[in-house]
Amino acid sequence: MRISERLQKAPLSGIRKMFELAAPGSINLSLGEPDVRPPEEAIKGMNDAAVKGMNGYGPTPGIMPLREAVASRYSLEPGNIMITPSGTTALLMIAQSLINPGDETLIPGPGFVVYGPHTMLSGGKATEYKLTENDFQPDIDDIQRKITKSTKLLFLNYPSNPTGGALSEASFKAIRDITKDKGITVVSDEVYEPFVYEGKHRSFVSELDNSIIVNGFSKMMAVPGWRLGFVIAGRDVTVDLTKMAYHMCACPNMPAQFGVLSAMPGIDAYLSGVREIYRKRRDLITKRINAIDGLTMSAPKGAFYAFPSFSFKMTSEEYAMELVKEKLICVPGSAFGEYGEGHLRFSYAADEQKISMGMDILEKVSKKLKG
Repeated sequence: MRISERLQKAPLSGIRKMFELAAPGSINLSLGEPDVRPPEEAIKGMNDAAVKGMNGYGPTPGIMPLREAVASRYSLEPGNIMITPSGTTALLMIAQSLINPGDETLIPGPGFVVYGPHTMLSGGKATEYKLTENDFQPDIDDIQRKITKSTKLLFLNYPSNPTGGALSEASFKAIRDITKDKGITVVSDEVYEPFVYEGKHRSFVSELDNSIIVNGFSKMMAVPGWRLGFVIAGRDVTVDLTKMAYHMCACPNMPAQFGVLSAMPGIDAYLSGVREIYRKRRDLITKRINAIDGLTMSAPKGAFYAFPSFSFKMTSEEYAMELVKEKLICVPGSAFGEYGEGHLRFSYAADEQKISMGMDILEKVSKKLKG
């Protein structure tokens, strides 16, 4: 059996690699998997739907009541909304729908691990653009240098995985103006939208003439295993994406859709409580990391990731492997592209006891490396 060259060249996720290295009893701060309990309404709604027989095929773009609920949340119409089998699947659908062989994309570096492989699997070429150090904004000058006549898409991710950065007003305007001027479509990955601790979230929902937004319920409702996301786009684009969605998966998970629908009326109150949990964890991990000689970071403004830089004379993978030996699992910055080197990523979607235990290990190993 001969596997396609595209798939053979697609890298395995560095996040998964570290996860699979975890020895029994390890403190795992590698995965962005919420540990808080989902809304009770979501669980009951999904169970009730399954018991009542809502287990068959559904509409490819999702059940209409859920599309209406999402549309209402963003002051849009249901025709702007497509429910998808996860945010990651939505990103692949978009790449497969928009990229022709020879097209180029610009992807953030450091950035989430799928944008480059999805570009390549769709026949395109991805080029990393830099994020600025400390505040992790798009480096506008670097973007402008790397735009070519073949640039089709620009991927954006705020709040950011892995950096925890939030998009500034100046960056939002610069990206909006450059992409419109050059005829480039923005693919804005906003799955961490609910979790902004400093400032406010700036969404490209207002720019649907040249933007597509990817979001989801995995992080919003702490149900990553349900694999349910959504796309916000212009009505014509949604029609075309629905065609691709049919060929990829036919339809999203039916009981899960009814579950998240049941939780939508109370989602803001739920998120208010969850944000405070993550805010306390953010403050804890920031304080602990900055107290370690050789590590430094600014408090993340969004998502639930800490992305400190380090001054040790070793690669981020070597550093992460030293931590693995002491049963602390994190992700080397190099897993997120060439501009992620010199950093580690820790998820604080874990309770405070685990974070404290993990930081104890980080401190011990770092002292040893410092000599």
